[in-house]
Amino acid sequence: MLRVAIVSDTHGPRFWKAMPPAVAEQLDGVDLILHAGDVCVPSVLDDLAAYAPVHVVLGNNDGPDVAAWGAPETLQLELDGLQVAMIHDSGQKQGRAARMRRQFPEADLVVFGHSHIPWDTQEGGQRLFNPGSPTDKRRQPRGTMGQLVIDAGRILSLDLVPTTA
Repeated sequence: MLRVAIVSDTHGPRFWKAMPPAVAEQLDGVDLILHAGDVCVPSVLDDLAAYAPVHVVLGNNDGPDVAAWGAPETLQLELDGLQVAMIHDSGQKQGRAARMRRQFPEADLVVFGHSHIPWDTQEGGQRLFNPGSPTDKRRQPRGTMGQLVIDAGRILSLDLVPTTA
């Protein structure tokens, strides 16, 4: 089994001044961390990497310093047999499923961010997941992140976890 934490839109240092305790609690014991962009400063990635290896994609607010840390525009990974794709901005919700299927035809799971709005849907065998933001909830009731458990190419669980009250 592989335990994966999923975050996006941390927006340091404005909203992520230091590792939020609720996020740190969720990172305890994970095997891997996925960050779907809008890190803003590489120190956020350094904070996360103290817990587990981090894979990150560039967000629209990320600069060359985040790219230099290792963030491409999109990323495709195999995690314990599960095909996972990552992108920051998946576009508007209308037509999202078809657009992501065209862009990532082999992906079982597409992780994205940008809107700060949690999203979890499945269409045509592909799951689309936005963890929201753990630090900048905007108009959402609370900050959130994701917890994913994979076993032999199957998603055992993919949960949205609150990080603020």
